[in-house]
Amino acid sequence: MRKLVSCVIVILVTTCGAFAQPTSDAIELTKLLNDFLAGASRNDPAVHDRFWADDLIYTRSVGRRVNKAEVMRDVRSAPAPKSTDPKTVYTAEDIQIQQYGNTAVLAFRLVATTETGAGKQVANLLNTGTFVKRDGKWQVVNWQSTRMPRTEAESKSEVAATEAAFHQALTAADVDKLTGLTDSTFMWTRGGLQVARQQLLDDLRAGKVKYGKPDAAKASISIYGDTAIVRGESYTLVFIYQIGGWKAVAMHTSTQN
Repeated sequence: MRKLVSCVIVILVTTCGAFAQPTSDAIELTKLLNDFLAGASRNDPAVHDRFWADDLIYTRSVGRRVNKAEVMRDVRSAPAPKSTDPKTVYTAEDIQIQQYGNTAVLAFRLVATTETGAGKQVANLLNTGTFVKRDGKWQVVNWQSTRMPRTEAESKSEVAATEAAFHQALTAADVDKLTGLTDSTFMWTRGGLQVARQQLLDDLRAGKVKYGKPDAAKASISIYGDTAIVRGESYTLVFIYQIGGWKAVAMHTSTQN
């Protein structure tokens, strides 16, 4: 009987050891995550190279699956940021870590805070990463990101602020501010002509654009997921949501503007 009890105890201890234990590397993993997010905020290739394992499988929040080579290519090919570009800072909240020997699962809420011409905009994403420790170094082998939905009220508030900033920048011929509030594909249709963003910026610099600021109180905002349409008395504006805030992609105005 004593031998039977001893065997049962051994089995129970062994079985419990197979489940997640309070991680002994929590401090190291948390620091690794925070260092990575700080580096990602400035698009640092070295930080990305350290964080991701060569056999990475990464499912982005937009539904695109990539490997490390593709991540590094995107990071290295990104244009150097301008001082006037919106700045996004990434931080982690609600961190949870479960460790299984040399494997650890880390889940957290990613907070992306962007300073735009329309003020501060915040996006929240649920992220889960699987880390493996090899040769004494933790790296990510699998990553999943899912963007948390915003309420319609939140989206309307953000769009209203972005729209107001857009009209203000256009009226004041503030090229830098307008660049940050528009997508590179932005097109303005007016008087039967289509004006692309670069042409608009050039015309603003040359003082060729005269724009009367519309009455925002007479405009209505409709939200369709990541797309917003603002309908005013003499204009229609279309915005799309990206990590980093809402950006104008199209505007149609009557001849009075």
